Amino acid sequence: MKNSPYLPVTLAVLGLLCTLAVPASLIHAADAAPAAPAAPGQPPGGFPGGAGGFPGGAGGFPGGAGGFQGGFPGGAPAGGQRGGPRGGGRGGYAIGPAAPVPPEVAIPHPTTEEITQAEAALNRLAETDPATKSLVEKYPGTTFSLKPRVNIAATYTQTGQRNATYAGRGGIGRHYTFVARANQGDIDLLFHGDSITDWWQQAGAQGGKEVFDKYFGGLKVANFAIAGDTTQGLLWGLQNGEGQGFSPKAIMLMIGTNNTGSSTGPQIAEGVGAVVMEMRKDFPNAKILLLAIFPRGAGPNDGARRKNDEANKIIAKLDDNEHVFFMDLGPKFLDPTTGVLLPGLFRNDNLHPAAPGYEVWAQAVKDKLAELMK
Repeated sequence: MKNSPYLPVTLAVLGLLCTLAVPASLIHAADAAPAAPAAPGQPPGGFPGGAGGFPGGAGGFPGGAGGFQGGFPGGAPAGGQRGGPRGGGRGGYAIGPAAPVPPEVAIPHPTTEEITQAEAALNRLAETDPATKSLVEKYPGTTFSLKPRVNIAATYTQTGQRNATYAGRGGIGRHYTFVARANQGDIDLLFHGDSITDWWQQAGAQGGKEVFDKYFGGLKVANFAIAGDTTQGLLWGLQNGEGQGFSPKAIMLMIGTNNTGSSTGPQIAEGVGAVVMEMRKDFPNAKILLLAIFPRGAGPNDGARRKNDEANKIIAKLDDNEHVFFMDLGPKFLDPTTGVLLPGLFRNDNLHPAAPGYEVWAQAVKDKLAELMK
């Protein structure tokens, strides 16, 4: 291949050629429908590896931030060990249907024409380049496909956090207690997210209950956040009873940090955008205070923090100063010189606020929430 005149093309499609070892019948076994445009889980695990997609890195093909959203499926049915992404969260449910994504956060995808052109080029390469042709002949029946991989973060997927019994009392899962609470109505302010929001209800030095009682105890608040959940789990919950039966005046939303293990920053942003769009549909009269995902990790170079920072820059575009209001509290938690979390505000895991962190949070949002609830 060193002296091949097709070397540039060969290198460009090297990641795709790795899928030749996968039976054609399984190439899309792990896929769901592509994210629906408005007009992101477990590790994708496919080729060429990681979230960068084809041909490698964030650029992808033909130039969108998410590329092919995680490379190509590794060839196992959904939930399998190789390339078969599960729904995320605890429990690993099958991936659900794609959710609409606002154009402000949508990842560019190749057009049908671009996919057709690229597939034709790959087939020509397979027919004429000796090295590539030998691989194709070695695995007969294999076909190329450039179908974009689904962004799990922007799907309606039932995660383990919303199964029949997860973290519930008396054998009833929290999702079902949320649905029952939603059906009771009389909720003015909704808190939603993951453990960072869930633990407003946790008492003691490591939780936010005392701070909550101090600032929000006199309000009609419901907290539907579940520790460990993701954008896709929240989307499923909203679609399955948590988004019906009541009409809050305001919502405080922060979600996405649990997507960092399997999604890129742009994919997380799509997931957050899908949640905001779903909330706008379910609660058309509510004002949404969309919080930037909190900083985490030992410093500014922490991998998960960098993904969240990238996502935050994108979801800030959702602020329309009418229905959605973006607020970044990150600087209030960080040393401005080092970017390290300020002492005492977070637990030792550098992820969850301790009581003093909840105090900073409450002071930062109380006036804005009062304004939005008028």
